[in-house]
This record gives sequence, C-alpha cells and structure tokens, in this order.
Amino acid sequence: MAPTKTEFDKNNYIVIKKALDPKIAEFVYNYFLMKRQVARTMFDTRYISPFTTEFGVWNDEQVPETYSHYGDIAMDTLLLKTQPVMEKHTGMKLIPTYSYARIYKKGDVLHRHKDRFSCEISTTMNLGGDDWPIYIEPNPKKGGLKDGQYKSDMTDGKKVTLKPGDMLVYKGNLCEHWREAFDGEDCGQVFLHYNNAKTPGADKNIYDSRLHLGLPSWYKTN
Repeated sequence: MAPTKTEFDKNNYIVIKKALDPKIAEFVYNYFLMKRQVARTMFDTRYISPFTTEFGVWNDEQVPETYSHYGDIAMDTLLLKTQPVMEKHTGMKLIPTYSYARIYKKGDVLHRHKDRFSCEISTTMNLGGDDWPIYIEPNPKKGGLKDGQYKSDMTDGKKVTLKPGDMLVYKGNLCEHWREAFDGEDCGQVFLHYNNAKTPGADKNIYDSRLHLGLPSWYKTN
C-alpha cells in the first residue's frame, strides 16, 4: 500500500500555529532588536568594519537597507528546535541547512520569488512586531515568473497572516512567495531552511556546506 500523502505533500504548504511558544518568540524578537542596535552602533562608530557579517548586515540585495542576519547562533538554534515539528507535519526526514532572519522596516517589499536548493523545505516564522501577511502560490504551474519575468496571468496567491510563534511551511524552491509593501514599523521574521533527506545531493548540503551551525555563510567546507 502506498503511503498516505500529507497535507503538505498535497498542497505544497501548511500553516503551523504556535510552532514555537509565543513567549520564546517574543524573547528571540527582543534579542534580535538589541542585536540590530548593537550592530548599528558598532558600525557607525567604526568599531567594526561595515563589511563584517558576523553582527548582521544592511546590504541584503533582496530587501536593501534592512537589517538581516545569516546563521545567527540563536536562529540556527531555532533551526534545530523546529526540525521535529517540521518533520512531523511534512512527513519528511529533513536535513538542516541554514537560518536567515530580518527585521523589516516600513515600506519594505519582498518581491515575488523562488529560493535556491538549500531552501527546498522552508518556513517563515513570525517572531514579533507589527502584522505583515505573506503570500504564496502553491501551484508551480500558476506562478507569475517565467525566465525571471512576470507573466501576464500572474495569480494573487494565498494570503497567510501569522502571529508570533506561528509559521508557514512551504516548498521554497518550488512555490513563489512574496510580501506586499509593509505599512508597520518593525516586523521580525526568521526563515528556517532544510532539504528533504531523500533529495539527491541533500546529504552533501548539510548546514549549507558549513562545518557546523552558527558559522557565517562564507565559512564553507567545500
């Protein structure tokens, strides 16, 4: 008998409410707000170089001039903490790759896009701040992009609103996802990325080819 398909298999996305205790989400959000403040002070006083990435950056090409951080130690810890609930709801054995967190600011837009191989199975988790819905097109055949350009029959997608500790789980390199212009002041989100252990090449991509979690993106083993 063939295994029963999970809701995630059928729909290419699911929403998990309170995947993380809202109080822990609030703690992580306040930690990240403070880290942004520390990074800004250290950059502005030239105590550290603006090319340093270990404290986060403001030069993310996807959302310019917005504070973001690849592989923050606390966020990579969430990557492991969240893995069991991800595996339960997707029905997959997952290999952790990396975390990426942002504190979005007023006017930010997350343009419609798909992600790279390391983001095959992904989640965006709300940590705190003002509400800001995310949109997803779960049907790859109805996506709005073709060869990097928007098609005329672009769909509206599914609107998902998350509270702190809630997360949207989706197939990041298959489904387009985006956010419209943010009209709040701050919104903390963390993206947690995994590969399906059954996907060819996944076993060689653990930790996004880093030696272990918590390391910057440039610290590769191959």
